[in-house]
Amino acid sequence: MYGWIWRHLPGNTWVRALISLVLVMAVVYALFQYVFPWAEPLLPFGDVTVDGSTGAEAGQ
Repeated sequence: MYGWIWRHLPGNTWVRALISLVLVMAVVYALFQYVFPWAEPLLPFGDVTVDGSTGAEAGQ
């Protein structure tokens, strides 16, 4: 897949590398701005199974 993308980018190696970097940055931006905020309520990261006591209290 990456080879196909690389072959279809215009320009020489440096231009292709710059375009690839811009594409990667655009994907990361889209993930952080749209995908991760949308998916965050669906993930179980807030469901913890550990109580709030400290180690000293638990040992008594």
